[in-house]
Parts: sequence; C-alpha cells; structure tokens
Amino acid sequence: MATTLSLCNEVVRAFDFSRQCAFAKAIGYDGLEIAPFTLFDPPDFPPARIAGIRVAAAAEGIAIGGLHWLLAAPQGLSITSTDPAVSARTLDFGRRLVALCAELGGAYLVHGSPAQRRLEPGRGAEGRARATAYFAAMGEAAAQAGVIYLIEPLAPCDSDFIHSVEEAAAIVDAVGSPGLATMMDCAAAARAGCDVAAELGRSVAAGRIRHVHFNDPNGRGPGEGDLPFGPILDALAENGYRGTAAVEPFVYIPDGAATAARAVGYLRGLMGHRSADTPPIPALAL
Repeated sequence: MATTLSLCNEVVRAFDFSRQCAFAKAIGYDGLEIAPFTLFDPPDFPPARIAGIRVAAAAEGIAIGGLHWLLAAPQGLSITSTDPAVSARTLDFGRRLVALCAELGGAYLVHGSPAQRRLEPGRGAEGRARATAYFAAMGEAAAQAGVIYLIEPLAPCDSDFIHSVEEAAAIVDAVGSPGLATMMDCAAAARAGCDVAAELGRSVAAGRIRHVHFNDPNGRGPGEGDLPFGPILDALAENGYRGTAAVEPFVYIPDGAATAARAVGYLRGLMGHRSADTPPIPALAL
C-alpha cells in the first residue's frame, strides 16, 4: 500500500510559491495541495502563471497533488442557489477549476466550501437537487480531464448538509460518474461525532474514500490535539488504502512553517514506528 502526503499550501502562503515548494520538499512532503486563491486572482487563471507554477514545482521535485478551497473566491458562488445566474456562474467556474487542476498536473479536487452550499430556508430539497446536479456536472468534467472531483463531508456546525461519508457516497452513487468520489477530513468527522479510525476503516474497505485530510478537531495539525492518529493510520493500512492524503490545519502556532514541520514529523514518526513494530501489517508508506 502506498500513498502520497501533501501539504495544503495556504499553511505556508506567506512564502512565494517557489519557496513553498522547496520548504515542503525539504521537511518531508511529497506534494502541495493548492488553494487556488493563494496563487491566482479567481476566476482568472492565466496560462503563463499556470506554466510558472508547474516549472517551480518541477524544479524542486515536488508534486502538485490537487486543489481544495475551491469556491472561496470569487464571491457570490453557490451550488445550491435558486438564482439561475448564480448557478450558471458556479457551474462555469467549477469546470474551469477542473481544467486548472489538470493543467497543473494535479489528480483531484476537494469540494468543501460550506458557505457556498448553504440551503435556503424552506427550499432544502431544491437546494440538494441543485447540488447533486452540480456534482454530476463536475464528475463528467473531471472524468473527461482525467482527474477526480471529491465531495467533502463537513460537520453540522460548519455545513447545512453532507455531514458524513455515507451522505456524500449516496450522491456519488446517484450520479454514477467515475469522475466523482468522496473523501474524509479527520477534523470534520470528529466534530460530527464519528469514531474517525472506525469510519475510515469501513469506508476504505467499501471503496468509498479516495483522499484524506489529516487535522485535529481543535483546528490544529495532527499531533497537536486529542485525536489519536495511530489508530487512523492503522485503519488505512489494514484496509489497503491507496489514495492520497494531505495535512490541512487551520490554526498555526507559532506559524505555518512550524505547524507544517511538526505535522509531517509526527505522521512520519508514527508510520515508521508501526512499520518497525508490526511487520505483518503493511505500513502506510508515504
């Protein structure tokens, strides 16, 4: 079993992109997961800028894993809006993001964006239907582009709906596109009351999970809170996980660089320990 470990690039957005690449590579990450608003002025994705980002990553020998924080900018997007103009603008932008991911050499897009999937009071069923139609369009675009579009379940305190892998998987099944799948954010799952390791084990065994965000429900990086990541890594390894993973903290103490370094050291330490102590179980090799 093998996967790659990326760093969500907004953690070190104080650095220019070349330095982000060099720093992430130097401390042990395989790739960067990019929040588009940190490198572009959405909705504009100039070809020269895309080429420059690819060159910078290649020069440091680090991959561009994929994209996340998809609809944070520009303002006014929504996958649930009953306004036809908003829906059309959001669909167009989503397709442009899929194309951007492919052009950057990424493999996946993580759709969280809770503020852009709010349900209008009294129109919940319509909002959910519009969201499903949006995800169907993104699955089709992703399949054509050779990437995968991932629905991210979020905790009830952050999102109006899609609170579990099961709920996201129901949309994936209804759409039936090879370009659409789901993932798990450890912090969101814990905030929703899940036993994260147990749920990951079940979901990986069922073939549901294609990506994982490593973070603690306190908003900090893995190892900086009460969520134990040893059982999480065991659940992935024991169920043959072969997807991707990324470190996505939201609180950086004392700063982003220190947070990123602590997270990768903690995770790789756990992986190395398990590899040495439990040889019959394949280690999660990053």
